[in-house]
Amino acid sequence: MIIDAHHHLWDPADRPYPWMDDSVAPIRRFDVDDLRAATQDTGVTRTIVVQAVHDPDETAWLLEQPAPVAGVVGWVDLTAPDVADRIAAVRALPGGDRLVGTRHLAQDEPDPGWLGRPDVARGVRVLAGAGLVFDLLVRAREHSAALALVDAVPDASFVLDHAGKPSIDTGDPAWPGRMADFAARPNVTCKVSGLLTEAGPDWRDRPVGRYAREVVEQFGPERSLFGSDWPVSTLATGYAAVVQRTTDALADLSTTEHDAVFGGTAERIYLVPRTTHT
Repeated sequence: MIIDAHHHLWDPADRPYPWMDDSVAPIRRFDVDDLRAATQDTGVTRTIVVQAVHDPDETAWLLEQPAPVAGVVGWVDLTAPDVADRIAAVRALPGGDRLVGTRHLAQDEPDPGWLGRPDVARGVRVLAGAGLVFDLLVRAREHSAALALVDAVPDASFVLDHAGKPSIDTGDPAWPGRMADFAARPNVTCKVSGLLTEAGPDWRDRPVGRYAREVVEQFGPERSLFGSDWPVSTLATGYAAVVQRTTDALADLSTTEHDAVFGGTAERIYLVPRTTHT
């Protein structure tokens, strides 16, 4: 049984997604019925749905989604002075007990140092105190700020999305070093996700498998977790193909290691209740 630790659901008719231009027209609407159809016969039994816009109404909608959705990485304004109250309000919503963390689209912020700001660290500290995870969506541009945040809040649990978004299509010789920086920090885990999309339309000719293996080698299976990045991944290939390509890339793992990457790590990081503190 597989846990997909990273996918999305959305309907732009409900709210605007500023990044969703004509270049991604094929993925403009996907709901939970589409997800069920996509995951059929793949071994995926539970999923973590992840926010895609800075809108609390999207988070409220995601919390209402039925199985296979088991957890929600939503959005809360971490810089708000009343962030603790906002987190509590989200948890009070229908399905609020399935809130497992939050994310901010730091890669879209004009300021590459946004994650390193003191008010962001304060918000993540409150998030950690509530027992919630913070997902890091960063490229090379935001690397230093992300590390500063991780170091500023050592008690927080961070998940690096899409292996730090390497530039597979053009080559990214500095990427292993960036992964080593994150892997050296024990409060960071890493998603083996989004790599086919990062490789571009010629992904079949790119060393995508090498990037997946590098993540697991650096972080270890117990700190690596599979995510489909569906439906963004459909711009490259189908859901089942993403599962199979990732499985093939990590075929040398033992059964225990495989089970960690494809389910155990996600369950521990996202779905096992964490102790809250103040």
